[in-house]
Amino acid sequence: MTSSITPLDKFNAAMRELPLVAILRGLTPAEAADVGDAIVEPGFRLLEVPLNSPQPLESIALMRKRFSQALVGAGTVLGARQVREVHEAGGELIVSPNFDAEVIAEAVRLGMVCLPGVMTPTEAFGALAAGATGLKLFPAELASPAVVKALLAVLPAGTPVMPVGGIAPTNMAEWRAAGAAGFGIGSSLYKPGKQAAAVREDARKFVAAWQGLTLA
Repeated sequence: MTSSITPLDKFNAAMRELPLVAILRGLTPAEAADVGDAIVEPGFRLLEVPLNSPQPLESIALMRKRFSQALVGAGTVLGARQVREVHEAGGELIVSPNFDAEVIAEAVRLGMVCLPGVMTPTEAFGALAAGATGLKLFPAELASPAVVKALLAVLPAGTPVMPVGGIAPTNMAEWRAAGAAGFGIGSSLYKPGKQAAAVREDARKFVAAWQGLTLA
């Protein structure tokens, strides 16, 4: 019997509760369970294993089975064939550093959540027209909260814009105030060699920071 909960259902629930994507670049299959536990236990539900990690499809398959309540998938997805490979591994989330209409179309065809990377209004509107679920503002170091505010002024109401790059618990407030719907969290949460206990500690800091924003 298949679950009636769709990838989009999981995404929407996470966007309401804790809209933070854990970017696990460099994760190995041997670490997938422990590092996944360290992130999911504090509340993360959006897990991304970039395809330039060691054996990423194996890690995605392992985490998809272990964390059925989470939306697990891949980052650094650069082609439609990779989308299919992630789908075959059980992944439900496709994240890219760029806007590629073919990647988005394949993700949509397979019922996956797709967050392409954009920087300009042209890319943002093109990605939405192709069927993107939301937009990854990348690299955020090249942008500013003012860019988020300007984009949201012209994008369709309710479009999720999620800055990625250089995000820390201490700087989320200004982005959030400008309208950012959530964030992608990379090396400040996980990097190769970081022990699961340290990952859990930093995951809790991000959760606390987000909760502080929503209560403010």
